Amino acid sequence: MGFSTRQIHAGVTPDPTTGSIVTPIYQTTTYVQDSVDEYLAKGYSYSRSANPTVRALELKLAELEAGQDCTCYATGMAAINAVFLAYLNAGDHCIISDVAYGGTYRLATKIYSRFGVQFSFVDTSDPAAVESALRDNTRLVLTETPANPTLKLTDLAAISRITQARGIPHAVDNTFLTPYYQQPLKLGADLSIHSTTKYFDGHNATVGGAVVAATAEHDDRLRFVQNATGTIMSPQVAFLTMQGCKTLSVRLDRQSANAQAVAEFLESHPKISRVCYPGLASFPQSDLARSQASGFGAMLWCEVEGGLPAGKALMDRIKLWTLAENLGSVESLITHPATMTHADVEAAERDRVGITDGLVRLSTGLEDADDLIAALREALA
Repeated sequence: MGFSTRQIHAGVTPDPTTGSIVTPIYQTTTYVQDSVDEYLAKGYSYSRSANPTVRALELKLAELEAGQDCTCYATGMAAINAVFLAYLNAGDHCIISDVAYGGTYRLATKIYSRFGVQFSFVDTSDPAAVESALRDNTRLVLTETPANPTLKLTDLAAISRITQARGIPHAVDNTFLTPYYQQPLKLGADLSIHSTTKYFDGHNATVGGAVVAATAEHDDRLRFVQNATGTIMSPQVAFLTMQGCKTLSVRLDRQSANAQAVAEFLESHPKISRVCYPGLASFPQSDLARSQASGFGAMLWCEVEGGLPAGKALMDRIKLWTLAENLGSVESLITHPATMTHADVEAAERDRVGITDGLVRLSTGLEDADDLIAALREALA
């Protein structure tokens, strides 16, 4: 079946009691067992360990991502944390893309470093740099592509060949493109990570996370962490996320078309010094963007002539676009990464990886493209 068919039907079976076409919210802590000998015969005992509503979403995401199975978490950062806990011990080394979500950087440098885990933030767009950064104690490689917020791309097949040769798990943060546009597991990765808060939900209604595993062994390690740490997604969030999944492809196609139109407008505007969007011919990794993914996504960024003061003026004055930290929703959002999403990344590190103070990140929604462009034109004027 095609992706749009699977995003609606995968993981969903009619409720056996009522025939409900929508998976119910199993808002319960515990499950009655038939007998001691038949404990867990139905698969559930306590909702910290497993819940039928959450399980339906896990099955759906596993099928959409072409994985063996999936675990769902309370937030996207809980999903990243589960991957760290599953694969990293004191004294181990982890390679992470030099451009990554600020929360990932914070978790690595402010929390795990306290317990003797070592991290290298490497330009994963250069496979040779990744290979040279490997150590005898490297136990995980985490790439983010397109990277937040610069949209730098990583060649997932090339990095996966390097990690496979060493027997090191390769985890990919696939939040920006989702499995509709990009499927890391088919390119050799072991884990695909999502903040379901973004495009899977798509309506600014929930926070959640997921990790899709290529093998049962990887999933078992994550499921143990999910249960042991109590970070499983709530049934209410899983229910809402499943409804969002049903329109994922339709939303992404429209949002991406809007992003293309906005990027082309900004690139031609005299007050914009730079625009970055994978769908533009000027995008430095245009060939990789076309070969690795089937779409360019709904994220772009620009710099306004006049630097940081001009960028702040744009964000403070603009209408229709909402100044907010999230992305991927039906509403168009505008963000200043240096003071918002990546504020915990040191200024020197931001400069090193290209997150400039004047960078303005845009997440295009489902509004009419003409209205989004008109709002930008007015604010820039």
